[in-house]
Amino acid sequence: MATSALDLLDVTKGIPARIHSSCEYVHALMKLQRAAQLITSTLDLEGVLQRVANDIAATIGCVEVSVWLRDRETDEMVLHGMRGCTVNQKGARLKIGEEGMVGHVASTGEMHYARDVSLDPYYIPCEADTRSAVNFPLKARGEVMGVLGVDHKEVDAFSDDQLQVLQALAGHIAVAIENARMFRVERMAREQMQREADDARAVQQSLMMKPTPLVPGFAFETAWHPAGTLAGDWFDFIDLGEDRYGIVLADVSGKGMPAALLMSATRAILRSLAKVHASPSETLVRLNQTLLEDFPSGKFVTMIYALLDVRSREITVTSAGHLRPLVINGECAFLDVEPGLPLGLGVSSYPERKISMKPGTRLLFYTDGITEVANVSKEEYGAARLREHFLQPDACVEGLIEEIRRFGYGAGLTDDATAVLIRSR
Repeated sequence: MATSALDLLDVTKGIPARIHSSCEYVHALMKLQRAAQLITSTLDLEGVLQRVANDIAATIGCVEVSVWLRDRETDEMVLHGMRGCTVNQKGARLKIGEEGMVGHVASTGEMHYARDVSLDPYYIPCEADTRSAVNFPLKARGEVMGVLGVDHKEVDAFSDDQLQVLQALAGHIAVAIENARMFRVERMAREQMQREADDARAVQQSLMMKPTPLVPGFAFETAWHPAGTLAGDWFDFIDLGEDRYGIVLADVSGKGMPAALLMSATRAILRSLAKVHASPSETLVRLNQTLLEDFPSGKFVTMIYALLDVRSREITVTSAGHLRPLVINGECAFLDVEPGLPLGLGVSSYPERKISMKPGTRLLFYTDGITEVANVSKEEYGAARLREHFLQPDACVEGLIEEIRRFGYGAGLTDDATAVLIRSR
């Protein structure tokens, strides 16, 4: 049978208050040690407080048990757990240092034992048959966080040994309360962070899930699969007017909220610069200059930025330290474009490479979350398998995502996986 948190006091049942043997006292302390594990492992604050009140009352046959906690905002003691009280209700308040034994103990931080409540200057009459009462401070990190009150129907009802056991129990109750409070604070913080992450995820999805532009002679396929709640990968289509479109795929260093924030900032800056500067090379140079001033140290962005001219059916490509695009035109070959430095790391130039998008030509941009997926043998998917996939006539980006998931034997993605496929028709 499981030991109740207050079974430690059972040894005092039926034994006169002042004739407990030392053996029985040691036995009580041993039971206290076991009971402490039950009390301090509970993280439900209200459950802890009510259980304490119920168990003490049931064990020693007292008139009333109450647990009060300090309200730091008002500096009052508030009743949270009780058993046997017919006068006060949960939520009752007492002023510290001014009202009752509870207020007195909260002020002094010391146990107060009223052997005869009718003679005690601090006792406020409550239950009619109360004859003696003892209050213990509940302390955490040296500060009083609460008060445990125990009232009895007999005058001088508690022996010194019982007071010591109750005082030790008060220490464990204080630990349990502090644990529960810390857990509540941490849980609320986690819930707040999760709400913020969910909101950020919704914003990202609204940006990434917009329909691709309708461009005569061209079609676009996209795949965006974050490894976590938030992504550092992103893509965008920017209408530059005069049948010209900026197409971007980027990967921000890091993960989670920091990467998502940097992604949003980079996207906004690029959109403003792309409409001002005519060439992809100049656009990336200006973007890099801005990010060098604003990015935290050690953070960077790899990026493919391309300008599609619909009238000439040409794409001009620049790379900021990103993986080489894949050109599919009867055969698959990686585009020989000289990359500049990733954005935000240092001053760099960004050479351009122009290719003709004849009908039937496809151009793939992708992030390393695709090529670096590993199987159980720690072998990466790699560039060769990527080429093989797009040699298939019906290859598409969502099919690519399914393939890398199978390659990883169903394991979740460890990095964001994003791809943009441009089809010339």
